[in-house]
Parts: sequence; structure tokens; C-alpha cells
Amino acid sequence: MEKESAKVAKNTMLAVRLHGPRDLRVEQISRPASPGPGMALLRVTAVGVCGSDIHTYQDARIGDTVVETPMILGHEFAAVVEAVGPESYDGNFARLQVGARVAVDPAQPCGRCEMCEQGHPNLCHRLHFCGAYPDDGSLSEYMLMPAHTCFPIPDSMNDAAAALLEPLGIAIHAVDLAKLHVADSVVILGAGPIGLYILQMARLSGADPIYVVDQFPWRLNLAARYGGIPINFKDSDPLVAIKQATRARGVDVAIEAAWADHSIQWAAEMARLGGRLVLVGIPSADRLEMKHSTARRKGLTIRMSRRMKHVYPRAIKLASSGAVDMLGIVSHRFPLEQTPDAYALNEQYADNVVKIVIDVSQT
Repeated sequence: MEKESAKVAKNTMLAVRLHGPRDLRVEQISRPASPGPGMALLRVTAVGVCGSDIHTYQDARIGDTVVETPMILGHEFAAVVEAVGPESYDGNFARLQVGARVAVDPAQPCGRCEMCEQGHPNLCHRLHFCGAYPDDGSLSEYMLMPAHTCFPIPDSMNDAAAALLEPLGIAIHAVDLAKLHVADSVVILGAGPIGLYILQMARLSGADPIYVVDQFPWRLNLAARYGGIPINFKDSDPLVAIKQATRARGVDVAIEAAWADHSIQWAAEMARLGGRLVLVGIPSADRLEMKHSTARRKGLTIRMSRRMKHVYPRAIKLASSGAVDMLGIVSHRFPLEQTPDAYALNEQYADNVVKIVIDVSQT
């Protein structure tokens, strides 16, 4: 009987699956099989909770992607390589080694379609993405991933920071789209994790001044620490504040990194004539609403941010050099078994939450 129990334990693992809106369950499921060619078996160490995860958690869908059967959430993660299949090369085109600590790009483009061939794997026609139905995510003890999604990290980087290279990559891509120049004026709507990383990237790009709009004082305090000028829209009209600060000119670049509701119109109103508008946030209602005359008369350049592309090496360089404060946004940490509590807290913006990291296992 003991041998049978040990065998079952060896072939199963803990995972957190979404069964419906706000219905997260910690369950024992089968462990992945041995990795095939080009694949790696990973032991997950840390997972970040993202705003897009919260969308899916609340509604069992994100945009027009509906969760039809129970699935594992999570796409910001770090891991240790447990086993590799034949011909397994990491994201730097070197052979992936067993035992390597890695940050993992959750996107799995096909590499062969028109968009991939043109250098836009984030727009792949056949893209798979961890935690986006029907693909399981990283809130589990083990998972299989293509080896090329794995990027070895230095010993100086801990697991939580490695997991957060994914949202840092989103921020890098957003700033790339914004085409920031030295001394550009910027407003960032949303001081959540993505907005705070965008703020740090904008500062590194030489933008100044950088205004940050949010409603939560603890998040705005972090924005001020990172060099942003905080504007609490619960205390004052942010449109008036930007108008006064820029002498009615508006900012060169407006970046929407909130929940993409009225904040999109605010961003358009805040941008100057001929300004640039980058939309990063994901709306719950899957609708984009903006006054047409505002964008048309200003001649705004509007860029839609779709995840990221080719940024993990840059993110690792920035994080390992200390140019970015990776862990300053982390406000809470939970073990895997308490993931449902973590999601409930994050959804409610309780306890001054900014960023939650789920500690799955230790390296």
C-alpha cells in the first residue's frame, strides 16, 4: 500500500485550476510526461499574478477568449530545468542544461507563419500562450515548455525577480512602441505593476517629466519613489492637472496601462497635437471607446501593445545590472496552496496590494 501511494505521489502534482468565474481550486493532477524533442520539463519556482489573470479569474474569459474547461492560470514564471528532450536549445540558441535556473517566456509562436517570418512572433497566427485558454499556465509544480522559451538567469537573480521579467518585458515593448525620446513628456495611466515598470523604463529612456495617474495612494507613493509625478484622480481632475502642468500643450506620449475604460479617453485628451498614444491595458468589456474627434483633430498616432517580442535578453540585462528595481513592487507572497486567497485579495485591491508572487517551490 505504501509503495502504491508513493507511486501515485510521484505521478501527480499540485496545480491551481480555474473552473469558472472566481472558482479557483487547488488540485492533484497528473504530472507531465517526459519531454520530447525540443522540449523541457520544468519545476516551477515562482509565479507572478498579472492583471490579465485577474480578468480571466473574474469572468472565466479575457476578451473573446472563453475558458470552456478547467485550466491552469499563470504566465509570469521562473523555473528549474528538470529534464530536456533531444535537440533542446534555450532562448539564447545554446543547449539547455538540466539544473539551469530559467525565466520563461510564456509565448509559444510557431516560427513559420507570415508574422513570425516578419519578426513579429507576438502576432503569430498560431500563437500558444501559457494560461490563455486552451493552454495551461504555470500555477503548478511542473510543466512542459519548448526549450527555446527558457532563458538562463544569473545566480544573483532570485526566483521572484526572474518571474517578473515577463511584466518587465511587457513594459519594454510598450516603451519601444512609444518611441520615447530624451526629454519627452509622458503620462502613464495606471500605477499597477506594468505601469510602474513602464515608468522605470521611461526614466531610463530619458523622458521628463513623467506623470502617473491612479486612485490608490500606496501605488502613487511607489510611482513618486521611481521619479514619477503622481496624480490621484480621486482627489483632482487629471485632465485639468495635465493641462495646467503642460500649459495646455499636452504630453508627447500617453500610455494607458490600466483597465482600458474611461482611461483611454483620458489618455487621448492628455496627449498633445501630433502626440503618441500607446494602449497596454485590457478592458473587461472588450470594448475600446474614444471620442473620434479628439484623436482625429489631434492627429494622434495610436499603437496597440500586444504582449512583447524579443525582449527577454534585454530584460535580464536590465534586471541583473540593477538598472530596474524588480522587487520593489512586490507587496505580497503566497504559497501555491493559498493561490485562491491571493487572487481574491488582488481582485479587491485589499491590504495595499501592488504585486503578488506565488512561491511554488524553492531552488
